[in-house]
Amino acid sequence: MIKIKIEKPFKLNDTVTCGQIFRFFLMGDGSFDIVLKDRVINVRQDGDVLFASSNDEENLEKVVRNYFDLDNDYSVMNSFLIKQDGKLTDAVLFSNGLTMIRQDPFETVMEYIISANNGVPQITSALNNIAVKYGKKVTFNNKEYYLFPDYKDLKDVSEEDYRLCKVGFRDKYLKQMVDKLNNGDIKLDEFYLLDTTDALNKLMENNGIGPKVASCILLFAYQKYDVFPIDTWVKKVMKKDYNIEGEKNIREFASKTYGKYSGIAIQYLFNYGRNKEK
Repeated sequence: MIKIKIEKPFKLNDTVTCGQIFRFFLMGDGSFDIVLKDRVINVRQDGDVLFASSNDEENLEKVVRNYFDLDNDYSVMNSFLIKQDGKLTDAVLFSNGLTMIRQDPFETVMEYIISANNGVPQITSALNNIAVKYGKKVTFNNKEYYLFPDYKDLKDVSEEDYRLCKVGFRDKYLKQMVDKLNNGDIKLDEFYLLDTTDALNKLMENNGIGPKVASCILLFAYQKYDVFPIDTWVKKVMKKDYNIEGEKNIREFASKTYGKYSGIAIQYLFNYGRNKEK
């Protein structure tokens, strides 16, 4: 186990549970086991210290800092958002310490294709089913976990195989994406280099990826904070608090008001709406 001193505001619980991460497990001591690309980590926060352990402790502090974006200065983003929209002040202050994770791009693509018209328990179950069947088993703290497979590991997986993992009608979309990756028609690293508009358009060329799914992929895997994923919950908030309706109008409002930090704003709104009454 290592101790990591946190230099900036950080809320582990809010960051893990605010909808960014699907494959995490709350432990009895209040810590979280989280399945990353290459290892399982356990993290617990006590004030300004994170306690972290893993089945693979090589570069563990660097891995944890990167995954939770601990070295980014969110105060700049927060000040910008409050200045742009006074109505957002309560949500920003309430969520101060929530950070944006840096997730593996392939797993992010797969999980958000699965997320379309789907609930969180079903998404988590499908991802775990794929990992159990095709991923590497890891034993950590006397528990068995499975890393999510790489697209190369899924090269020969059929639509029916995906269906058996309970992904529903999304089976064909997953297979098409994996085939394109293995054929070199899509290269995941290129999305880091594209501007957001081009990246969104390129992602949406693929079946099963619409504006919301593409936005989530770019937000959680590629740190493109100027996206604004719109779902039913967002539409309700925009109607209730801003009297704005229609995806086009909402997107225009977000772009004009929140600009390069639109994705941060939506996470704060969601976190505030979900937790303020607790």
